Amino acid sequence: MISSMSGFVLLAALLHATWNAMLHGNRDRFLSMTWMSIGIAPIATAVALSVPVPAQAAWPYIAVSGLVHGLYNLCLVYAYQRSDLGEAYPIARGSSPMLVALGAAVFANEQIHILQAAGIALVSCGIISFALQRRRPSRESIVAALLTGATIALYTVIDGIGVRRAGGHAISYTAWMFAFYWLMPAIFIAKRGRSALRASFADIGTSVSGGVVSIAAYGIVIWAMQYGAMGTVSALRETSVVFAVLIGRLFLREEVTFARFVSCVVIAAGAVCIGL
Repeated sequence: MISSMSGFVLLAALLHATWNAMLHGNRDRFLSMTWMSIGIAPIATAVALSVPVPAQAAWPYIAVSGLVHGLYNLCLVYAYQRSDLGEAYPIARGSSPMLVALGAAVFANEQIHILQAAGIALVSCGIISFALQRRRPSRESIVAALLTGATIALYTVIDGIGVRRAGGHAISYTAWMFAFYWLMPAIFIAKRGRSALRASFADIGTSVSGGVVSIAAYGIVIWAMQYGAMGTVSALRETSVVFAVLIGRLFLREEVTFARFVSCVVIAAGAVCIGL
């Protein structure tokens, strides 16, 4: 029987795939990510100022995680500019559980068991299978997706340790971390100018909505990492690769070959094994 925590993390997986589809569905992903951040930052700031402050020990983790999330956003935009959602998303999300499990073992003394090692092998095989399919991703798109996966693993381990030092204030920890999303519009304006922020009402609405969904998705994950092993939570979250491929097919009209779907299932199965 699935525990309530696992159920919430699976919900987070679905929400995560949804907001990534909303980002990928916009032609200008950099602009869309900026508007997502504009939607996230004020909500996070308002929540942060209205709840108890995290314990002092958590603040270095909040600051570093906030900066790494900014790097992740830029890497994600870069990856989505070079490949389909159903291609970049599984590679990025599929590679991160391996790195999270290893990072948790090194920095948080979480042990890697036999099933987790098998899961790492499955995830690796699933990723490699993408490169062996007839419509092979370019080397540039694979590198971009793997770089995104590395930033995912980095902030996941940071937040997994940091939230445990926040004195039980997971909401406050999450809010202060997301307040760093004010950096994204600053980066955008510095690169393109303030006038480039103009977009249609529909695109802005989609992007801001995606930002709100992303807060819920990752907020659940941070809450879960207070109680569960980082490798377990990360693995369950990365089952979102299957949701992403289905969403890409149903709503973005991306091609999903049988081989690509099997690769995603293998990645998801490996992610689950890592979490057992």
